Amino acid sequence: MKGLVVGFVGLGNMGGALAANLVRAGFEVVAYDAAGPDRTPLGARWAPGPAELARAADVAVLSLPDGTVCEEVVRDLATARDRRVTHVVDTSTVGVSAARRLALAGLAYVDAPVSGGAAGARRRTLMVMYAGTDEHCAYVEPVLAGLSDRRRRVGDRPGQAQALKLANNFLSATALAATSEAVAFGTAAGLDPAVMLEVLNASSGRSGATADKFPDEVLTGRYASGFSNTLMAKDVRLYLREAAGLGGAAVVAGVTESVWEAFAAADPGADFTRIYPFTTGAGAAASAAEPPSSTSSTSRTTSG
Repeated sequence: MKGLVVGFVGLGNMGGALAANLVRAGFEVVAYDAAGPDRTPLGARWAPGPAELARAADVAVLSLPDGTVCEEVVRDLATARDRRVTHVVDTSTVGVSAARRLALAGLAYVDAPVSGGAAGARRRTLMVMYAGTDEHCAYVEPVLAGLSDRRRRVGDRPGQAQALKLANNFLSATALAATSEAVAFGTAAGLDPAVMLEVLNASSGRSGATADKFPDEVLTGRYASGFSNTLMAKDVRLYLREAAGLGGAAVVAGVTESVWEAFAAADPGADFTRIYPFTTGAGAAASAAEPPSSTSSTSRTTSG
């Protein structure tokens, strides 16, 4: 859509990468972040607040930490004097209930959380799962295409994409914690962790944790995925709350939550891949430990 101006609110690890993608896709981008203008991507212009952004942009894209912040921002956008903005694309993970409330805030709302990390955003490979009415989704489709090359509409009502994102992050959190325990078990038995991952990735134990997180972040000792344990604990907590509200089963989720809550409490804000040293050691002190020793290279496979 020629002439469509996109406002972007939230320029953290993920938001900054997504806003830069929109600039490179040819959109005029107006950006705002509570931390100030230093994170504004090259080619975007700064807005001093949500109200100013609402007067400058047609569509506002949000990348914010939780539903409370999103509701504050959407309220500011919707009530801005002489606002131009009519649509919101929310890439944040806010939960089903919050998305349903946001859809009633006075702006056309498309629920569009993402999965794939900041690196996936930069490579344009992260998945944008989105839900909304036919009319709303059609209007913001060019913006969604500007965010990533991988997109999938998953429903016609806001909240449905949030449900899928929470299910995804619950599985990711569970797999990473379980893989950490499994690799620790194998190394205690004298196995090379790189050999373990090579075999696991060709076997039924394969997951995003064995295929990506461990080879890229744990074995290398980088621990720099760009996603924090605090946010993962929040997402699992949200999953449990929404599951209880919908009457779903949450037996495994309760165990997963206890692990991530303990990790987040012991080492707040740590990269979530540090769950491996936390799980195998003694809490926060272990999160600074060396990566598991390896004497051979692991074969690199892509996650499914």
